[in-house]
Amino acid sequence: MRYFFHIAYQGQYFSGWQKQPGVKSVQEVIEQTLSKILKLPIAINGCGRTDAHVHASQFFFHADIEKTIDFDLLYILNKALPYNIAVFDIIKMEGKPHARFDAVQRKYDYFVHTYKDPFLSTQSSFYQVNDLNFDKMKAVVKLLPKYKDYRAFCTHPDKYEHTICNVMEADLSVNPKGDRFRFHIASNRFLGKMIRITMGKILMVGKNELSVDEFENDLITLQASKLSLPAHPTGLYLSKVTYPYLNLEPRTDFISPLLGTEWISV
Repeated sequence: MRYFFHIAYQGQYFSGWQKQPGVKSVQEVIEQTLSKILKLPIAINGCGRTDAHVHASQFFFHADIEKTIDFDLLYILNKALPYNIAVFDIIKMEGKPHARFDAVQRKYDYFVHTYKDPFLSTQSSFYQVNDLNFDKMKAVVKLLPKYKDYRAFCTHPDKYEHTICNVMEADLSVNPKGDRFRFHIASNRFLGKMIRITMGKILMVGKNELSVDEFENDLITLQASKLSLPAHPTGLYLSKVTYPYLNLEPRTDFISPLLGTEWISV
């Protein structure tokens, strides 16, 4: 029987979702915990491959479990997993749906604060910059859904069969003080470090190191006009995953210090 698991995790102490030799991954921790509880080897397949230190406020994986589950697996699994991984739902599925390949949309949110704050240090990226040009930043964000080929916005484009992404949503929000902001993007797929590279370019625009025309030219020519480093991983969250047959709301407010903050569109 195939089960979908609806989870969330803080990624700062993990080397990403995917299991890799010699490092701690979210996938490995969950597989080891499930295998111990069920007393048989369990392999799981995630809906994506978040980078090291990237968070997920909504994430799904599937597992095939033939053993009869006659106990409260949700309760026991949450007790056994570390504090930074939470399981919200375990859903019995018909047939063989795939947590990764069946996803039709993924949403990400990237948070930045521009003043040093120890309470945000693991939840938002710190960039000590002043007087960001939010009008220009908003202008380039609005360009993103108009283009499909993101070859200039990933690290190793040649490893992909193609670099086409259907970006459905993109917006930028800022708090009233102008010292914290959020970049939101939704697409059917994302390329390697695509969001962090995009965020890096958006910051360059805000600091007047990259013009709006140069940003758009990267989308048109498929070549980067200026070198841009990927933004820090800490502020990035996989925040929503949607399937044709499953569309659950996230169960967590994934950046708690922002609770009660009124976000306005710039």
